[in-house]
Amino acid sequence: MKFKVNGISVNTFGESNHPAIIFIHGFPYDHTMWEDQIEYLKDEFYCIAYDVRGLGESAVGDGQYTMEGYTEDLFAVMKELKLKRPAVCGLSMGGYIALRAVEKAMDHFSALILCDTKAEADDNAAKLKRAAGIAQINSGEFIKFVDAFVTNCFAEESIKEEEKMFHSVLHRSQKNDPLGVKGALIAILSRTDTTPFLSQITIPTLVLCGSYDKLTPPVLMRAMAEHIPGSEYAVIPRSGHMSPLENPDAVDDLLYGFLKRIEK
Repeated sequence: MKFKVNGISVNTFGESNHPAIIFIHGFPYDHTMWEDQIEYLKDEFYCIAYDVRGLGESAVGDGQYTMEGYTEDLFAVMKELKLKRPAVCGLSMGGYIALRAVEKAMDHFSALILCDTKAEADDNAAKLKRAAGIAQINSGEFIKFVDAFVTNCFAEESIKEEEKMFHSVLHRSQKNDPLGVKGALIAILSRTDTTPFLSQITIPTLVLCGSYDKLTPPVLMRAMAEHIPGSEYAVIPRSGHMSPLENPDAVDDLLYGFLKRIEK
């Protein structure tokens, strides 16, 4: 089922009386990056996947987004669907949104799944890199920006061995509105550091990282997991920053096992 909530394009799969899980995609992608996981889980779980504002089929508006606004969009989707304590799963930028939402209202969620993401806010070097990306898009090089960014998200082996998948994801990313992509960069720049909150997380948490992730490498994500009491941590072999796409079978199994364990 597909519908809009305050301009956000929302997709639901499975039966609403099953345990719910919300998937939040990374930058500059859309909800389709979770297709394999949704197909695997939808018979036993109510799966919700939406396009973050400015990306995919969601409204672009004025392109002036913040991480707080992104978080409020998540809560609006939850309210519209009348979700009671869903699990939330976010990758990269989606992880930033999930972490901030849990920090604001942990009692609204049953579990947290963090894929290829981090709790730290951008340091000065990262802020300058985001600003350079915005400048590159403003100079008319949107496709060049997207091509370089998306390529860096995948392991070299994935690009060679899963060429069709990679080019499909790249093509979808190229179709985004440049204004929405710039707005997402601004939102990422605006995010707060959720590192101090990690030790306060009391809901079940699963942390997943691609073995070849260059953006949020395993050593960084392992350290994050160690700050979350009782969290589970796993490295996804043969994958970079986009582990749900690069090694879907491994991610599917880990998600299913985790979700079934927390049901008990």
